[in-house]
Amino acid sequence: MADPIIAVRNIGKKYVLSHNRLPYETFRDTIVHLAKKPFRFLRGEKKTTKEDFWALQHINFDVHRGDAVGLIGANGSGKSTLLKILSQITMPTTGEITLRGKVASLLEVGTGFHPELTGRENIFLNGAILGMTKREIAKKFEGIMKFSGVEKFIDTPVKRYSSGMYVRLAFSVAAHMDPDILIVDEVLAVGDADFQKKCLGKMDQVTKEAGRTVIFVSHNMEAIKKLCTKCILLKEGQIEMFGPTDEVIKKYLDRVNQTNIVSLANRRDREGKGGVKFTDIQITNLNAEKELHSGEGIRFTMKYASEYTEPIEDVRVVITVVNDSLQPVLRLDSDVSERSFRAALAPSGEVVCEVENVDLIEGRYFANIDFLIKGHSRDHVLLASEFKLATDIHQYGYKIPADKTICNYMVRYTYSH
Repeated sequence: MADPIIAVRNIGKKYVLSHNRLPYETFRDTIVHLAKKPFRFLRGEKKTTKEDFWALQHINFDVHRGDAVGLIGANGSGKSTLLKILSQITMPTTGEITLRGKVASLLEVGTGFHPELTGRENIFLNGAILGMTKREIAKKFEGIMKFSGVEKFIDTPVKRYSSGMYVRLAFSVAAHMDPDILIVDEVLAVGDADFQKKCLGKMDQVTKEAGRTVIFVSHNMEAIKKLCTKCILLKEGQIEMFGPTDEVIKKYLDRVNQTNIVSLANRRDREGKGGVKFTDIQITNLNAEKELHSGEGIRFTMKYASEYTEPIEDVRVVITVVNDSLQPVLRLDSDVSERSFRAALAPSGEVVCEVENVDLIEGRYFANIDFLIKGHSRDHVLLASEFKLATDIHQYGYKIPADKTICNYMVRYTYSH
């Protein structure tokens, strides 16, 4: 058998976490303490303690040329850290990685782009960063531009692009680079459904026709199933399972579908810059009853707390409802709702989202929630809560249950606080 294109041996990544003994200290507080107890500072006494945190430990696996490998796991399991090491952005603390080929990675929206340059200029800049020559980029320019779908704005500075346009252009450049190894993180979730489908098709073509290797991270299990033949399941920085995609996903979903015994306030598998934290979520119908039926309205009531003392400006809340395969079926974004927040939010309180009618078929669903300030995620919790819907399918005229993987429709909803 040929040598693996990616060989990972005993990889570990350690970070040093500092814990301040005081909850928060301003520059003024530091000066006061220095004035009161100068000898403490001269002796080198500190108010912080340090702790070693292993984001990854004992990671071993091989990937062969032409494989499409999915990487799944809960928030905080080490997926992004592993991708950064594979992309040679971060060095491992222990172990070694052998890469036999050219690597292109798409880990964050806008990576390798300069906001002041136009889309055209950034194609050449990003292509050069990824190792393409100017002649190669010029030859593929038309294909890159058409695939991205931003031809109309190609001579506009990318700082004026939406996050969706950013990722369309970035993926298009990376995909047309013809890398031996393509590494793609969850950034594709930013794009619309049509573009996500287009990207999956391109990655599928890259693996099957060109024989190139793809490492793909996603919380959308349907996308992982369609693209990947093998899958790695990470748990708390270690590989829990590596094998055929269906078997690995089944193990992951079995764990996800177990009853949550940890309250939302105490969940540790959350992402975001912090400062705000969801503490509770209740999902009921519009009459505050917990029994939910298709065709009825649903109310999401989310309590939050923050470190702020003044009202919070420019808030955006996003709820993404996913089915029991973790595929998104409904997105509720306060920025595009019929009625949204009319004023700044209190430092602590609750946010309510009401949907008039939810015509989902009978089944089990989960809510992912995200609290953003000025466009930056502060608290993002996957599978924050679950709910079940009952359906009298005959009233919709169905003779057989609808396909759970297809759910394209418009709903009316509002936000308030």
